[in-house]
Amino acid sequence: MALTRRGKLLAWLVTAVIAAGAGAGAFTYLRGGGPAVAAATRDVDGDGDIDQEDAILEPIACPLTGVVPEGGAPDRPALAVKVENLHSARPQAGLNQADVVFEQPVEGNITRFIVVYQCEDADRIGPVRSARLMDPNLLPELGTPLFAYSGAAQPVTRAVTRADLIDLSFEGEAVGAYERDPSREMPHNLYSSTAALYEAAGGLGGPPRAIFTFRDRAPKGTKVKSVRLPFNVSEADVRWTWNQATRTWLRFHGEEAHVDEFGEQVSAANVVVQLVELRDSGIVDAAGNPSPEVEVVGSGKAYVFRNGKMIEGRWRRDSIRGVTEFVGKGGKVIPLAPGNTWVELLPADLAVETA
Repeated sequence: MALTRRGKLLAWLVTAVIAAGAGAGAFTYLRGGGPAVAAATRDVDGDGDIDQEDAILEPIACPLTGVVPEGGAPDRPALAVKVENLHSARPQAGLNQADVVFEQPVEGNITRFIVVYQCEDADRIGPVRSARLMDPNLLPELGTPLFAYSGAAQPVTRAVTRADLIDLSFEGEAVGAYERDPSREMPHNLYSSTAALYEAAGGLGGPPRAIFTFRDRAPKGTKVKSVRLPFNVSEADVRWTWNQATRTWLRFHGEEAHVDEFGEQVSAANVVVQLVELRDSGIVDAAGNPSPEVEVVGSGKAYVFRNGKMIEGRWRRDSIRGVTEFVGKGGKVIPLAPGNTWVELLPADLAVETA
């Protein structure tokens, strides 16, 4: 049977890997139209030699979760979507399918989400709302991601245009990727999906960088059952509680479970609290509330919550193109548990309360 072009490429790469391999094995990564896989060689047959019979193809982990899905990580860029978090916007759609969610403080001490997909799909995401000045400063650490949102103040629009992002705003050429839900009140009724947004991108964007380090075994830390992050007592009194049975952190607003449209409680393998400084952006909303700019370049205190433990450390990021590192004692990177992560950008003047 004649080899396809992809088959010939795989055969050539496997041969090249074998030629370069050593007893410990060698790897090269293959992408192109489907899941990413690693061409690997090991002495599988135990004959003491690395040969053609030892060549295998292995799926590789999703870069933002450290999870190896069946068939390997999808070959596509990260997709960031702005999702609202007012009472009137809940229950939201698509939060539990995300690789990473950033919760950011905005005007009026409320919060908004940057919901990032790459490994999984979501049939419905929303309500989709407007961008903030922090977004084009944070998102380039993901490589060249797609950015979906609806509306922005003029200084934000200019910043998005200058940033290394693929603009998929509702007001632009990607308008066809969105739809209004007539059962929800405006402006809390705009939705999209990963399929529609990736299609609207037309193949643009670059592969995401791995912004975390993952390890199954948790480092030393303090056992905690819950953590409270008091962004706003009425709208975003955030609490995460460790559930040993599911080995996840479950999200609450006060005493009320935060559930999605399907009634499933929002959960995370990791909750990372990044204490940040806020400064005046010069932008105000329609009600006259100042919109703060969140400083995501610099350094500050951080807490990593994983496996029922709290690991204290610091965060640091040298530039907009750089990746945020979370480090512990001695400057060693704090590894996360494989799975999804929520990054809580908590104002530095608020207390992190644990129990």
